[in-house]
Amino acid sequence: MQIYHRNQGQEQPFWAAGPFKIRLPFVHYRWEMAEMVQALIMFVVSLAMIPLLETYLGVPYDVALAYVVVCGIGFMLPALLGVPLVPGWITPGIPVVLLFLGDFEPGSEAIQALFALQFLVFLIFLALGLSGMGNKLVQLIPRSMKGGIIIGAGIAALMGEIEAGGRLAETPISLALGGLVCLYLMFSLSFKGFVASNPIARKIANYGMVPGMVVAILVGFATGEYNVPEVQWGVTQPAFGELWNYLPFTVGFPDASVFLLAIPTAVIAYIIAFGDIIVGKSLMDRVDHLRKDEAIDSSIDRVHLVTAMRNGMHAFFAPYPGLAGPIWTAVTATMAERYKYGRKAMDSIYSGGGTFWITGFIALFMLPLVSFFQPVLPIALSLTLLLTGYICLMVGLEQLENNTERGIAGTMGVVLAVYGAGWGLASGAILYLLIERTQRLESSSEPRAVAGQTVGES
Repeated sequence: MQIYHRNQGQEQPFWAAGPFKIRLPFVHYRWEMAEMVQALIMFVVSLAMIPLLETYLGVPYDVALAYVVVCGIGFMLPALLGVPLVPGWITPGIPVVLLFLGDFEPGSEAIQALFALQFLVFLIFLALGLSGMGNKLVQLIPRSMKGGIIIGAGIAALMGEIEAGGRLAETPISLALGGLVCLYLMFSLSFKGFVASNPIARKIANYGMVPGMVVAILVGFATGEYNVPEVQWGVTQPAFGELWNYLPFTVGFPDASVFLLAIPTAVIAYIIAFGDIIVGKSLMDRVDHLRKDEAIDSSIDRVHLVTAMRNGMHAFFAPYPGLAGPIWTAVTATMAERYKYGRKAMDSIYSGGGTFWITGFIALFMLPLVSFFQPVLPIALSLTLLLTGYICLMVGLEQLENNTERGIAGTMGVVLAVYGAGWGLASGAILYLLIERTQRLESSSEPRAVAGQTVGES
């Protein structure tokens, strides 16, 4: 139980702090058991960043675990500061970030490059959050280019997993079965019919990716695609003492040329993240309409400011290939679905998100859980990327309204996935100006019919 309780139809109690609304567990909201259970499994996705840190930054495992702990602190900030969304990475941007990092040698060079990228993302979110210009900026970008960015991120996510030598080739059975279970439970029309009529199916749906991940892990152990873990007892020991040796304060800060190279990827990351914000706001507006007992404040400016804080913290203390994104869409959607069933199911939208990531942070120090999941970290990331690729293609195509936009977006997406953010943005801009913009100018200059004659006729 919590100390403060809200009255019917009001916001969940908070302490005001400038643009933020501070809420603490057991003080301003109750502890939610369902989110706690889900987090004790889903926290493994945050550990899945460790292989990327090892590969692209050259960071040892124990130091990478310290990076993940810093990320875990950031994950707790949104619920603490008044954002109702469950935060995550800018997941669709990960393949684009990896393409950018691929041009730098793992170690000091890659750490500097990732600092430059994440610092730029921090500046973008901060400036647009303070000015309130985020919505207007994204509206200036043509639909065809926005669709191309999202499609390109989706293609890159899928290519990284299904290409020769990718994770699907290495662990085909566990990844294929786990991925199919996730896709069926999250997107199948037939399963949605079961959810509407069957309480057991509804409970399964409440756990989002968890059933698919459990299937993938068990199949991986059974088929020998992953080693059976040696469970250890105790508390994890992230190498905070060594962490300083892998930060820009020690390896050095990048020069101006690296910042310039990072600009296209930073812009793409923000555009993807803003799309996530819109998805999150839509989810919140929908459940806010259904639940009359709580008023949800889903301020876009506050989301920008909190996301800026998280990216700034990462840039200096744990440069992160996933960057800091405003929403973990799958978990937020799952939480919103359970929230719909009333106050007994979930007292407040903040109690769900707050419980989830506080539990996830505590789980990072539970050695039995971390050691159990350590052999299967790659499959957690692979499932996340496969689902991200599917969702990006689905959402990207939904953005487009005609064949001209589809052609530009598809071409731009392929270029972006193969050659990176800079070439992708350049190709999209050129195609837009050459094809779509010219077509619009021609359409606007056509004679208009007026009272049986065209304008210009005498």
